[in-house]
Amino acid sequence: MFISVVQFEPKFGEIEANYSKILNTISDDKSDIIVFPELCLTGYDFVSRDEAKKFASEVNDLIFIELKNIAIVKKKIIVIGFPEISDDKLYNSAAILLPNPQLNNVYRKTHLFFRERFIFDEGDKGFFVIESIEPEIKIGTMICYDWRFPEASRTLALNGADLIVCPSNLVTNVWHIATPARALENKVYLAVANRIGIENRNGQELLFNGSSQIYSYNGSVLAKALSDSVEVISAEIDPIKTRNKSFNEFNDIFADRRSQYYS
Repeated sequence: MFISVVQFEPKFGEIEANYSKILNTISDDKSDIIVFPELCLTGYDFVSRDEAKKFASEVNDLIFIELKNIAIVKKKIIVIGFPEISDDKLYNSAAILLPNPQLNNVYRKTHLFFRERFIFDEGDKGFFVIESIEPEIKIGTMICYDWRFPEASRTLALNGADLIVCPSNLVTNVWHIATPARALENKVYLAVANRIGIENRNGQELLFNGSSQIYSYNGSVLAKALSDSVEVISAEIDPIKTRNKSFNEFNDIFADRRSQYYS
C-alpha cells in the first residue's frame, strides 16, 4: 500500500482556507493513507486558551463527518490535526478517519510542548492502536513532542502498530536525530508530517522547519520533503514486514526484552 505525508503552511485562524487546501490535496492524492500536520485546520500558536476554544472543533462536527464520508468513498485513511473541544476540556488532537463506517478515532496529545501547557489539557486516552481492514494495517498515533519519549512509540509497537503516524509542528533542530531510531528500535514504519512557515504571535517568532519524512522499519528514509516547500511525499509500505520482530536468526527485539530490569 502507499502512504502520503502532506507538508504545507496552515494560515492561522483561517479554517475555511485550510480545510479547502486539505480537501483539494485529498482529492488529488492516490495513496491509501494520507497524513496532515498537527493543528493544520487552525494554525498553532494560540495566545490564550479562550482564543483556542473559539477555533476548536468537536469530533462530530460537519468537517469530520465530511472527511469520514470521503474516507469511506475513497477507501482511504485520513489523519488530521485539530484543536478538540470536549465538555470543558481542550485537547491538541488528531482524528484518524478510517473507511470502516463504525470506526472513528481521536488521539489526544499526551506530552504538551512549551506554551501548549497553558492552552491545552493533557491527553487522557494514552497510546492506542487501531486496526483497519481495508486497507489492512494497524496504526498508532503520536503528535509532535511525543517523539521525545521512547515509551510512546514502544507502547504503540508493543500493542501491534505496523505504522506510527506523527502529525507535527516541529521547530527544533534535533527531532530528525531521534525519529529514525523510533522506527528502527520498534521495527515499525514512521510517518512525520511537519508544517512549514512562520507564526509571529505571543511575542515570539516560530519557524516551522518542514523536512517531513517517511521512515522504513529499519530506520532508513523512504521519502523526505524540503525544509521550506509545500509538498506531498509518498512511499510504498508493507505492514506484514513489521510483524516479525527478528532481525537475524537468533535475535528478536521484543522477545529479547528483559523488562524485569527496566524499572
